[in-house]
Amino acid sequence: MLKDIFLFAGSLISYNHTFIYIFHFLLVVAIIVLIARMSTKSMQLVPHGIQNIVEAYLNGVIAIGKDAMGSTELARRYLPLVATLGFVVFLSNIIGMVPGFESPSASLNLTLALTVCVFIYYHYQGFKVNGVVGYLKSFCGPIKIMAPFMFVIEVISHLSRVVSLSFRLFGNIKGDDLFLLVMLTLMPWFVPMIPYALLAFMAILQTFIFMVLSYVYLAGAVVVDEH
Repeated sequence: MLKDIFLFAGSLISYNHTFIYIFHFLLVVAIIVLIARMSTKSMQLVPHGIQNIVEAYLNGVIAIGKDAMGSTELARRYLPLVATLGFVVFLSNIIGMVPGFESPSASLNLTLALTVCVFIYYHYQGFKVNGVVGYLKSFCGPIKIMAPFMFVIEVISHLSRVVSLSFRLFGNIKGDDLFLLVMLTLMPWFVPMIPYALLAFMAILQTFIFMVLSYVYLAGAVVVDEH
């Protein structure tokens, strides 16, 4: 079944290269929905199976958020966004390790879209929590005479986050996919376990970095008084 689906998707790559990334992203979304349904279908007080795995993951995300934001309450408040991003980024990274499949995160379109979502959301939360004046005041720094200069620097700094966050994920995963392709081409009859382990580690690391930075950006927007 999956083989037939993939052959159908792969046959269209010569006509539209973007389609192959869209197909794999939709596959990632389908997997996430399936995991969500399976983990909540028969929830129990003592979790087991996939419910146990998902709860462990969510507890880990909350721990990351607590370290980044200094508050468990804030970490839980933004858990839905960051946990969902973690699922999307991890599965988008790891699916490229399956021979014949491509990582959706190896496309700048996806990484840029995810980064823009984070960018818009943390600014929205900054305005919502601190008010328009209060949030914009945090861009001006503590020295009034330097406020115009600092404001411009802060705006440039925030815009650069879109570039750095999206290109970091895209560049790493694209490079990993090319590396795996070369290894499988050189050794088609021998599965290179060491490269697979390395790529799995990189997929997890890039997911961790994306989630941490998302929490850090949210912390910078909503915990203005801490600056």
